[in-house]
Amino acid sequence: MNGITIMFIALAVLGSGYLLYGRWLAKIWGVDPKVKTPAYEMEDGVDYTPTTPGVVFGHQFASIAGAGPINGPIQAAVFGWVPVLLWVLVGGLFFGAVQDFVAMFASVRNKGRTIGYIIELYIGRIGKKLFTLFVWLFSILVVAAFADVVANTFNGFAATPELSLANGQVATTSMLFIGAAVGLGCILKWCRLKPVLNTAIAIIMLVVCIALGLVLPMYVSTASWHLIVFAYIAVASILPVWALLQPRDYLNSYLLVAMIVAALAGVLVANPEMNLNAFNGFTVNGQHM
Repeated sequence: MNGITIMFIALAVLGSGYLLYGRWLAKIWGVDPKVKTPAYEMEDGVDYTPTTPGVVFGHQFASIAGAGPINGPIQAAVFGWVPVLLWVLVGGLFFGAVQDFVAMFASVRNKGRTIGYIIELYIGRIGKKLFTLFVWLFSILVVAAFADVVANTFNGFAATPELSLANGQVATTSMLFIGAAVGLGCILKWCRLKPVLNTAIAIIMLVVCIALGLVLPMYVSTASWHLIVFAYIAVASILPVWALLQPRDYLNSYLLVAMIVAALAGVLVANPEMNLNAFNGFTVNGQHM
């Protein structure tokens, strides 16, 4: 099957899911865009911070488009491209999107509280304790795995004696990106510019970070990056949401959208053929995986 056919099938499924299934869920749950969110009702300048729809979308979009949803389907292609496509489309609609939607909706309806509070409210204290324990253990696993992925991606020293230029460039871009996010957060917080100007500033910052990263690669070992990543996590967890998390993901969303647009254009121009096997099962070359 060629790339254009697969792309239009995916667009049709995802578009239908958003327009039909998404609207049905919103109707069933009673989503009302006129209701004030906890960010307005409980504004404290730290965790409850009103912001524009564009920033909120960018924050949510970049948060879910992490290492797991991106790397997972790529690695799963060893089982065949059809299972991966089905998982991305069907799983994305009926599992991933619904999970994000209901978690965010439930939190907004309960003054921005966590899922642990909601479980205690509707299931009981024992349910909350069990779920909180699960979240704690799962978070340790996820943070450790993602930190290792980032540290290896930024590792400037390859297995060979030569330095890894690509990794060094990505590392520099990412570090500059964090600084740019803090600067953008201050602009969004205090300057109150029009959305068009915010967008222009964000894109300029993004381009500058990438350009400087290409010419000023930094070479740091994996072990050092582990320490840097965990220090970053600790600092990011205590900063006000407007100072880093929101602007960081807002910047990220433009990069993600640009990559999606470029990928769509590439498929339309090249119309590549899918050379992977549609199904592999659990064997490769006659051997079990």
